[in-house]
Amino acid sequence: MNTDQYIDIFLDESREHLQAINDNLLELEKDPKNLSIVNDIFRSAHTLKGMSATMGFEDIAALTHKMENVLDQIRNEERSATTAIVDIIFASVEALEVVVSDISNGGDGKKDVTALVSAIEGIEKGQDAVDEQVTQDHTSNSFEFDDYQLEVISQAKGQGYLALSIMVKLRDDCILKGPRAYMVMEKLESLGEVIQTMPSVEEIEDGNFDQAFSVVFVTKVSEKDVQATIENVSEIELVSISEISNVNSVTTEEAIKIEEAPSSSSQSVPSEEKQSQKSKTIRVNLDRIDTLLNLFEEVVIDRSRLQDIANKLNNQDLVSVVENMSRVTLDMQELMLSMRMLPVEQVFNRFPRMIRGLARDLGKEITLKISGKETELDRIVIEEISDPLVHLIRNSVDHGIEIPGVREEVGKSPIGTVELRAYHSGNHVFIEIEDDGAGINREKVGRKAIEKGLLQEEQAKRMTDEEIYQFIFASGFSTADVVSDISGRGVGLDVVKNKIQSLGGSIIVQSEQGKGSKFSIELPLTLSILSALLVQVQRETYAIPLSSIVETVSLSKDDLMFVHGQSVMDFRGKVIPILSLSDIFQVPVESLGTNQNYNVVVVQKGDKLTGLLVDELIGKKEVVLKSLGNFIKDVFGISGATILGDGNVALIVDPNALIQD
Repeated sequence: MNTDQYIDIFLDESREHLQAINDNLLELEKDPKNLSIVNDIFRSAHTLKGMSATMGFEDIAALTHKMENVLDQIRNEERSATTAIVDIIFASVEALEVVVSDISNGGDGKKDVTALVSAIEGIEKGQDAVDEQVTQDHTSNSFEFDDYQLEVISQAKGQGYLALSIMVKLRDDCILKGPRAYMVMEKLESLGEVIQTMPSVEEIEDGNFDQAFSVVFVTKVSEKDVQATIENVSEIELVSISEISNVNSVTTEEAIKIEEAPSSSSQSVPSEEKQSQKSKTIRVNLDRIDTLLNLFEEVVIDRSRLQDIANKLNNQDLVSVVENMSRVTLDMQELMLSMRMLPVEQVFNRFPRMIRGLARDLGKEITLKISGKETELDRIVIEEISDPLVHLIRNSVDHGIEIPGVREEVGKSPIGTVELRAYHSGNHVFIEIEDDGAGINREKVGRKAIEKGLLQEEQAKRMTDEEIYQFIFASGFSTADVVSDISGRGVGLDVVKNKIQSLGGSIIVQSEQGKGSKFSIELPLTLSILSALLVQVQRETYAIPLSSIVETVSLSKDDLMFVHGQSVMDFRGKVIPILSLSDIFQVPVESLGTNQNYNVVVVQKGDKLTGLLVDELIGKKEVVLKSLGNFIKDVFGISGATILGDGNVALIVDPNALIQD
């Protein structure tokens, strides 16, 4: 079977199930006796095993199968959810994430998981054997189903499958019970789905049963064919098959109600209301949304042309139709742009497990608090912001939060706190990482900056704390006494700042020594639609993002100064350089004009200001950012292009590239 057409669905669902396992493991560690959490983890692992086996990814299937065995024992209360078990399942999830990532990058999905499989088997074998009475109980034909199994059986029966209870007894002289039982299980799995076994699958395959074992099985094959298939295995004495007609007297509706109802009050919700609460979503490839948006831009261009034609003809009926079309297309455009938005939850979800591992490695106790996971950002920003956040959080954990003993000495709780929050503000999104650790030592940062020649001692005395803290983002800047393999406060933070600025954002640091630090990242809500100022340079039109603009200035020729051959201006008591867009982009000069004043757009990158000299200010406009494509890429000072209402193309200026650090 060719499974290539299903690979995208497999990857999406695999990531969802792995994230669900990850989240539930964190909850299980807090509440190890909560078997409902174990059931949730088991369901995700079971589904992942089935999908990967169908797609032919045997390493994923093998590892999830072993995870199932341990989880099955926990939910059957044969063992408890110890730290060792949680750790090995976490390690398994990490390995599975690597495999899924490899598949998404075009790999074959193969990974050596033998060490993890052996570790899981070691945990299983290290426990006490199940006593004889339990084993005897398992060999009986009385099954107890959990909610998930009830639902699977009920749905299978509703779709025309047979739900069978099968008892297989081996001959008394059968020596290799385990291999014979394994052969039976293999035959059954080729015909349908094994829902439950007594005793467990592991015990059956190890031969840890008397002479008989039982299986609950769903299939579309007839009872007669199933029996004939099993009897083809040698040393089988008896095969007893019966159809399951009443699953512990629990109906499908009751099973679903048990699983979904958070409280007794919700059980009285009418069926019509429950139906309306169901999720109505479909999976759509993001490339299709981008293609749809590109096609819609053609509609916008034609709409602008229709408006011009309607105004020229002065036909009121046509004008009315075009005005209505404008309103509808504007709503459509906003809707399609919102389809590009994704919640930051996709990035935030990776951090609880990361902090758990870092805290254990460093001997610290840390609580992560997350808020605003539902805050949405453009998918491009979501993809790019992950690594900077990882680095900032690792710094907070490594050099921000103190070890428990030190915290207690200064009157703090031994458990440190890292807060990760996101929220909207205007046309921007703020992401904040705040810790209650030792904070940043202003004097130490200042001394290091002076040593590296980044500022003078007199300047340092006049600068605010926030201005001093910005030096930790300088290339190669570090105040760490010991640079660990986890982080070094400042090492690599220049990359963090550059990445954030490349997204049109900025980062501010606030800190109080002994109290903690807060890194605030400001990002544009979307990169696909920008608020821009349209400017004219000779006959060319350019768009400058408003997020980078501080002010526009009308500058007389007498106020234009030169320092070492560089054009500069006095902007609110500060001398800033002036760059001519005509010179930068080599726009042919057709006319010098008679205007005695210059139009200057003052743009900002961090604490750096630069004036951009243009011929005319046209006005503000919402523009859609379009890539220049593979044939025209890496153009200095240009981040993309947009199509204007008259059909002309305007290049979008990248102020970050023009401002010199």
